[in-house]
Amino acid sequence: MQINKYIYSFSYENPQSELCKLESRYFFNKEEKNKQLVSNIKVAPSNSPFIKSRFDIILFSEDYDTLIKDIKKESICIDGFKVEYLVLNGDITEYKERLNKLKDIGWSIEGIPNYYNPIKTYALCYYEDVWCFGILIKDRFAWHQHKQKPHSYSNSINISIAKALVNIAAKANKENKLLDACCGVGTIMLEACFSGNNIEGCDINEKICKNAKENLSHFNYIANVYNSDIKNISKKYEAAIIDLPYNLFSNATDNDILHIIESTAEITDRIVIVSTSDITNLISNIGFRILDYCTVSKSGKRNFTRKIWVCEKNE
Repeated sequence: MQINKYIYSFSYENPQSELCKLESRYFFNKEEKNKQLVSNIKVAPSNSPFIKSRFDIILFSEDYDTLIKDIKKESICIDGFKVEYLVLNGDITEYKERLNKLKDIGWSIEGIPNYYNPIKTYALCYYEDVWCFGILIKDRFAWHQHKQKPHSYSNSINISIAKALVNIAAKANKENKLLDACCGVGTIMLEACFSGNNIEGCDINEKICKNAKENLSHFNYIANVYNSDIKNISKKYEAAIIDLPYNLFSNATDNDILHIIESTAEITDRIVIVSTSDITNLISNIGFRILDYCTVSKSGKRNFTRKIWVCEKNE
């Protein structure tokens, strides 16, 4: 019997469901479904804004008693552990029975448990008629500290979107060199640095660049921020992210937007573009094709929708 190594649980609000599925396509080559996904690809939950936990399967069996025997054979000895029951789609095990099974697991591990501040969390789940035992890795949301950055911008994208954009642009490959072409105060750069991605940023506004550098420094991140027109950037990048200036909140004209996109297209073959307006014609005119697309509505503001295009240069 073969089984995937990891089971992922997701959490998101409906306005971000399309973005979560878009990100999962670049992490796992398939979409999450009903906030759940199984894969042999290992991703740290904290690298995604939507992954709530990753269940690393150690042992599995179609027979529960056999699984308990196999756990005892492992001779696990650890103080400060906790055991949780991971309820997955289709599992109708009643609460009382789940508690009894957790006791079975607890008695199969040598050590003193810690229910409130565990060193390691084990878990049991029932998935497609198979009982699975393993380690549960949760997102502790340390990246939420970026909400307290020294400098903010009223129209910046939220950190969840920023985090997903990094993963989509890099195709989950931290070796890919990224450019945040309109970096602003560094919202996207902060998320990239937290996850260990290779990123640089540029912005034409000197004060904004200074703010971005101070935000990065505040969290002890090191990344280049260039105070430059994008046309003057000569380096090549595997991918770029463009969070375009919004007409309601900036002085950017249609020509300015075209200039940004055209100039970015000169230094990369892959661009992820965020805009509040339809720019499909502009993408086509610079010799790029649209590989993927989604929309993200701002919670509580249905009229404010961002569009996200994943584009690559025509061969």
